[in-house]
Order: sequence, then C-alpha cells, then structure tokens
Amino acid sequence: MKAITYAHAHSERFVEELKAFLRIPSVSTREEHARDIQRAAEWLKTRLLEAGFPRAEVLPTPRHPVVYAEWLEAGPDAPTVLIYGHYDVQPPDPLELWETPPFEPTVRGDDVFARGASDDKGQAYIYVKAVEAFHETAGRPPVNLKCVFEGEEEIGSPSLPDFIREHRDLLAADVAAISDTHILGKDAPSIVYALRGMAYVEVEVTGPGADLHSGIYGGAVHNPIHALCEMIAQLHDADGRITIPGFYDRVRELTPAERAEMAKMPFDREAWLEETGASTDWGESAYTIVERASARPTLDVNGIWGGYIEKGAKTVLPSKAYAKISMRLVPDQQPDEIAGLIEAYLLESAPPTVAVTVTKLHGGPSAIVRRDSPAMQAASRAYTEVFDKTPVFVREGGSIPVVTTFQQVLGIDTILLGFGLPDDRLHSPNEKFHLPNFHRGIETVIRFLTHYGDEA
Repeated sequence: MKAITYAHAHSERFVEELKAFLRIPSVSTREEHARDIQRAAEWLKTRLLEAGFPRAEVLPTPRHPVVYAEWLEAGPDAPTVLIYGHYDVQPPDPLELWETPPFEPTVRGDDVFARGASDDKGQAYIYVKAVEAFHETAGRPPVNLKCVFEGEEEIGSPSLPDFIREHRDLLAADVAAISDTHILGKDAPSIVYALRGMAYVEVEVTGPGADLHSGIYGGAVHNPIHALCEMIAQLHDADGRITIPGFYDRVRELTPAERAEMAKMPFDREAWLEETGASTDWGESAYTIVERASARPTLDVNGIWGGYIEKGAKTVLPSKAYAKISMRLVPDQQPDEIAGLIEAYLLESAPPTVAVTVTKLHGGPSAIVRRDSPAMQAASRAYTEVFDKTPVFVREGGSIPVVTTFQQVLGIDTILLGFGLPDDRLHSPNEKFHLPNFHRGIETVIRFLTHYGDEA
C-alpha cells in the first residue's frame, strides 16, 4: 500500500513530532498544568489539520477541552469510524525515580521514555500519522472518520459522558477504535474484547472527637486505625475470595471456550514474578493468574492513612483513619450496586466504638464486545499482516469506561487496537513506548481502516 510506504519513509519525522507532544506536561489532575492541558489540545488540533482533516477544533467542557476532528469524504455508503484517545497524562511523581526527565523524551535503544509515551500520547498519535499517510498518497482515508481526544481520562473522564450525550448526533458512527491497551509481547499481538469496570470508594472511620495522647488514653479508647484495619482484613478470605455478601451474585462466569482461548496466551510465571517484584502469586486458587488478573472481580486497598506519618515520633491516638478502595468489576456487575454492597458491609462490620462513612468517588461498568463483527475481523487481519502472527483475543484487567459509554449512548462497539507492552510502566516512573510498535501501529491502523472499508 502506498500509505504504508509513505509512513515508512517519514518514520523519523513522526518520532520527532511525538517527542514534541510528549514535552507538553499535560497533567490533568493538577490546576497548575491547566495551561499545559490547553496547549496540548491546541497542538493536537494543529497536527490533525496538517494531517488532512478538513475539520478540527477544540471544544470546551466544564473542565478540560475535547479535541474533535472529522473527515467525511469517503461517501454515505462507507462506514464511519470514531477514534478515541486522550492527551492528558498522570503526574510524574516520584521524580527522583526517573532515570531521565519525565517531560524530556529520551530514546534509549528502541524505546522512548517519557510520561504519556504509551498512555496515551504515543498510541493516540498513531491515528494522526496513519491519516496523514492516506492524505498524502490517496487524497483521503478509505472510511469516514471522526475523532474525540479528551483531556480528563486520567482523572476519571468526569466531563466526557455528558459531552458524548450532548453531541450524540455529531459523534454518530458505525464502530469506535481505541489504542490505549497493550499486546502480549513485541511479537505477540492480541486484541482486547472485554474490560473490567470499576467501583471506587473512600472510607472514613472516626473514633474520638479529637487526636488524643496515646499514653493517657491508649488502651481505653479504640484507635480508629486499628478498627479500620480490622474491617479491611475481613474483606477477603484465606483464598483471596471477597467476602462481601452478594458481591459475586451477578458475575458472568467464563465459558469453557473463553478459558481455553485464554490458556493459549503465552505466559511465563517466573518472568511475571520478576516483572511484579512479588515473591509468589496470590488469589483465587480455582483460577489461573491470567484469569485472576483480567477476568475475575477484585478488591484492592489503594491507600490507607491516619494519625502521625511524618518523620520522628508523635505519640498520638488519632481521631480519624481513612482508606481508598477500588473494586474491578466484570460483565453484569453494576458499579453503584457494588459500592452500595461494600458500604453496607463496612457499616455492619464496624465496631460500636467508631463511626464509618463511605463515599463513592467514581466508577464505571465493564464492557464486552463481539469478536465476529466485520470491524473485529478487519482488525485481526491487519494485526496478522503486520506481525505475521494471528492475534489472541484477551480480556483486559483495567478499565476504559468510554467503551461502555459508546455502547450505551451511541450504540456502537469498540475495537481496542493496543500497541503498548506489558512492561511500559504505565503510571510509574520511567514510562516508555516501544518505537517499533509505534511504527507497526501506524501500519496496522492503515490496514485496519482499509480492510474495514472493504468488508463493511
């Protein structure tokens, strides 16, 4: 294909442009980076126009803007693909653990290191360059295209659901495409067909009315940190199964065919342990590590604090203790229902010496998409041609709530065309993106759009 030849010929320039994108510290969670968020949105809009999109604009939301673009010249009989990505990034902390500055992209070997390299600037920019290749060689893409790039994904996308509902007609499409996941290995392509959902709560436990002297009151007043730890310890049994009544009632169990497909995935337990730094695995013994990490519901304490945590000693019996708890959900589990179940359980299990408040922070349902649709078959064919290996269909343990929003509001499925790697260190210091996958991603998207235009 001429578009692929063009992409290969301009690969070095594409990387330099990606570096420019990565230099913008578009950290969505911090107010001091609000101008950087706006700058990243404007930068992306300009690149979309340069790539050939006749229309690209920055649209406001209550918080951070959405970059929208469209190219609808393939004709009314051609399918429309809605491309989604995000240009915001996680904070780079802790800075001292970065080997090179997080917002000065550095190429070492075949990898580019920078915050947002894989999640999601590198993967989102793949689409911009694939479209440029069509523009410069064929005049236009083979399908109609619409793009939505948001700036709030790393803070839970608070504005996006309303934006999609309010722009339902503008965003109408036949299928969506997202590159914000990873493949199994450098030469092991995979396609995610299911994502876990999320229910996230914060727990506040209050004991005495104020911090007390532990020498005077300790042993007579129940420490709320102790109470919180006791309550948390009851959330799992010895086998790692969650003990909240009703938690598993709606879980859609894996079929034998799905378990057989997942068993085909290349998995090296020792390499996995080295990657995690764990001494051994943990969890429900009836399920494999792969199944536990991608297709089973989970509950994790993400943070716990209270009392004195600075350097040195302070003999305090704290008034309050806190914890943040996330639950990854599988198909048919509902976030609001699960948040209600854990609230009820914590309130019931709390000792009478403390008061407990549970606050829902955010959440989203899981998603599962058809594996036999024309778009999915076009994606599988594209991966096979580029990687010379048929992709494995997998479930992803993480959450991409917009996939469910597209299903519920726009009535469309999403094809998850991931090009990251498992060791890309998302959300951690020294995040990276494997540059050969950046280039192969462009070629895969070119082939996917071509095949989908032919098959739809």
